[in-house]
Amino acid sequence: MPVNIKEMIVVLALGALAFALGKETALNFMDESDFKRRRNVWLLLSAVAFLSPSFWIFVLIAAPALYIGGRKDTNPLAFYLILMNVIPAMGIQIPTAGLGINQLFELDILRLLSFCVLIPAALRIRKAANPDGPRGLQGTDLLLLCYGLLTVVLYVAPDDPNQLYSHTSPTNILRQAFLFVTDAYVLYYVASRSCNTRRAIVDALAAFCLACAIMSLIAIFESVKHWLLYTDLYKRWGGGQLELQYLFRAGLLRAVSSTGNAIILGYLLAVALGFWLYLQSHLERVGPKVAVAALLWLGLLASFSRGPLLAAILMYFAYAAFRPGGASRLLKAAIAFIVVAAVVLASPAGDKLTATLPFMGGHVAQGTLTYREQLLARSWQLIQAHPYFGDQEALSKMQDLRQGQGIIDIVNTYVEVTLFYGFIGLAVFLAFIMSALTKTLAVVRSPLQPYPDWPLLGANLAACMIGVLLMFADCSFISECATTFFALIGIALAYFRVSSRPASDIAQASPAPTPEPG
Repeated sequence: MPVNIKEMIVVLALGALAFALGKETALNFMDESDFKRRRNVWLLLSAVAFLSPSFWIFVLIAAPALYIGGRKDTNPLAFYLILMNVIPAMGIQIPTAGLGINQLFELDILRLLSFCVLIPAALRIRKAANPDGPRGLQGTDLLLLCYGLLTVVLYVAPDDPNQLYSHTSPTNILRQAFLFVTDAYVLYYVASRSCNTRRAIVDALAAFCLACAIMSLIAIFESVKHWLLYTDLYKRWGGGQLELQYLFRAGLLRAVSSTGNAIILGYLLAVALGFWLYLQSHLERVGPKVAVAALLWLGLLASFSRGPLLAAILMYFAYAAFRPGGASRLLKAAIAFIVVAAVVLASPAGDKLTATLPFMGGHVAQGTLTYREQLLARSWQLIQAHPYFGDQEALSKMQDLRQGQGIIDIVNTYVEVTLFYGFIGLAVFLAFIMSALTKTLAVVRSPLQPYPDWPLLGANLAACMIGVLLMFADCSFISECATTFFALIGIALAYFRVSSRPASDIAQASPAPTPEPG
């Protein structure tokens, strides 16, 4: 399929514009050398992706760029977060000719980043471990490993007739264990161990917000021009069973940017808005504060994703409530929200927004709500039949719920986990989240604070976790949703670990592991 230059030019122009306009603001939170490296790698990989006729040609160029960039960056997690959505996370099967096996596993940008950036960083972290620091696995680590063990032992076959994995074969057990470590645990480990200063944590949050600002700018362009910029790239590489589709609500295109899915885009932008509540407090000028917030909100609205929209609002109020002096701040936040909401609803966009919200009388996309109700009712029947460890064959019993895209779309993480792994799996999953949340809030409420704005950072992380808990009721635990979740929990655990260190260590600028010179 021929390369489409138009999409490449638009994406590179929008990306370069976002980096240029956001540089001054970004440098408040990250080193200039890191900013330039991350920008250059983002632009390089975007150009290579659009010019490559094959995913494997892209990998050939991207892998060394990611590996070298990750080693030179002072914060591998931030490097990972700014590049995790440089292209859609489309899974491409690794060729197995001559290996004597039917299938190995799929490779996408997230796993490529894990292999080239996170795993090398994890090895460096372990090698440079502080002998006076925490040793061995902690409670939250064990909860994540227990959940991973359940997903490996209680294997759920993908909803794809082309998958040839055997449920009980030793090869498949090893494969799933390897993928859990690669996709989830390594990310969590690097996030919780490498962000060992306040500067490193803030750098990671800022890198995520910068990546989302780029996606938001692209999303606004897509919605206005009715043009999905990554569709041809997805088709050219043969990206899995789903292709990027043009979906409309209230006459407007649901933007997907480089996520490939409107709900995933909304999820990421909602988390970025949560992070920005804290980051903007460190800026003196009002202009950048308002501009970044407006950009992220417009991108979120362009996705037309109801769950993330409500989650972003919840994060706003949760952050106010968790901060010191929560009652008065919550009241001020409520007044500000009412004023802004009134202005938005009175604007030309107000009618289109309310048309998508059922609790405001909207009836747009009512069919998706009906589908969710049917899905919940059928899932509950299967959960009752297999309450403890779930039903790994549940999808085969829900064929009448296969919708227009050809999939059974379980758009509720809690239902998904309980359906496949039972209430025991759900309990472990929630315990993992609540462990990080309670530890974070314990630091926020502590009378001894090692740094002036330390409780604000903890309140922000806690508010984002609360928002993610709400969004899980409206999205599947897949792709960037899961990735962002593990990164967030890891950062929250890093915050908890750092809280026990001297204030001078918390404030220092140099995160570990120490990068290579260059």
